[in-house]
Amino acid sequence: MAFNLTRREFLKDLGLLGAGITLAPAAVSGNTIFDWDNEKTPQLHRPGWVSTSSVPTMEIDWDKMQRWREWRTTRGSFPEYVGKERDDRLTKLQTENLDRWVKQNKPGYTLKDRALQNAAGQGSGAQSFLPPKDATTPDKLGVAPWKGSPEDAALMLTAAMRHMGAGTVGFVELDSRTTEKLIYAEDPDKKVMSIEDVANPSEDDKKRVIPKKARWVIVWTIPMSQETMKTAPTALCSMTTGLTYTTNRSFQLRLQYFLAGLGYMGLGENSTNALGISPALGTMAGLGEMSRLNRLITPEWGPIARVFKMVTDLPLAPTKPINAGIMQFCKVCKKCAEFCPSKALSFDTEPSWEPRGPWSNPGHKAFFEDSTKCRAYWRQVGTNCGLCFTACPFGTKNQAFFHAFRNALTSATPVFDSALRAVDDWINPGPANPELGDPFKNPEDWWKRTDLPIYGINTSSGLSTI
Repeated sequence: MAFNLTRREFLKDLGLLGAGITLAPAAVSGNTIFDWDNEKTPQLHRPGWVSTSSVPTMEIDWDKMQRWREWRTTRGSFPEYVGKERDDRLTKLQTENLDRWVKQNKPGYTLKDRALQNAAGQGSGAQSFLPPKDATTPDKLGVAPWKGSPEDAALMLTAAMRHMGAGTVGFVELDSRTTEKLIYAEDPDKKVMSIEDVANPSEDDKKRVIPKKARWVIVWTIPMSQETMKTAPTALCSMTTGLTYTTNRSFQLRLQYFLAGLGYMGLGENSTNALGISPALGTMAGLGEMSRLNRLITPEWGPIARVFKMVTDLPLAPTKPINAGIMQFCKVCKKCAEFCPSKALSFDTEPSWEPRGPWSNPGHKAFFEDSTKCRAYWRQVGTNCGLCFTACPFGTKNQAFFHAFRNALTSATPVFDSALRAVDDWINPGPANPELGDPFKNPEDWWKRTDLPIYGINTSSGLSTI
């Protein structure tokens, strides 16, 4: 099989031609697999294989869902789950490995990699739950707050947010019986997130107060560079995530100023991963589907994007969940689980209602992971790994014919998912028998590239309709 296959040759290799097999059983035939007209997520230009739905592809039992305490994840409670002795041992091992690798000039952990990792985390804007006090509000200008329909507001925000750096944008309306449960009960710093019938938001040393009139959540992605992510689990890969969080802190501040300038509140993340469950809100907003990673996979960037959110009292037209065949593909693929060095990801064919540990929120059917294994590996290599993101077949720029074909076929005819996974193994095989910390792709190759776009991101994805 050659890299420059024609469309007919590729279909033949998949067994779609010459064997009497067609796309007819899926009610899709010929070129229409690339251009059939489904309802698209409002405000976003998306291909026809991304369809909207009244419910997400991840099953949810809202009666069993509870508002989660973020600090119960392994990010906040790892020592409690593994014990102080093991935590101390992993901390020592992390220091020793990073020290040895920088001295050995190990690819991905060299001095220049470490320097870039540190640099990417600098220069972020202030991060606060409460809106800025010095914003130029309508009241200061002597005019009334902005008025318009929820649809107009959604279009306006999408345009502004895309211009300021968001990848894709969606909106969720909070309902006390359902989506409100995706707002944290307690933030990472253990402050209570209280929803109260008050006029204004507030914060003290024990809690943050969200007014009940703030019924809408703005959800957005910040895409990351596929090229640097492909160097997982190195410091160069970790830099990719750090740069995204740095970028978003400044973005969040700008969005808070914009909303305040319109006369509305923007209640943001007080710290990393605060306020609410990002993957869940991203799923409800239609930015992607949950996956075997137990993270969001987007149609535009696969899992190689971060999801952020903000609560507001500006009425917004909600966007719908999507079905692009991603969760169905994950049931067959399992590539991320195979590449996970700690074997933290599930190999089950079907998602489960049963969480793997106290770090997971019940009430949804998911491929729950053993987060202690994942976090322990992070500590060993001194980074946030990212090998599962790297191995994911959807983590591409979608510019090659195969990727466009794969995405459309995955959505239309899941019977071919295993064949498509096999082709991805051939195109994107990854290292064989890697040692601890060895990269998926050689970081030194990236350092020699001078033709990559700004931030390494394809910014034409997810264009606004305006």
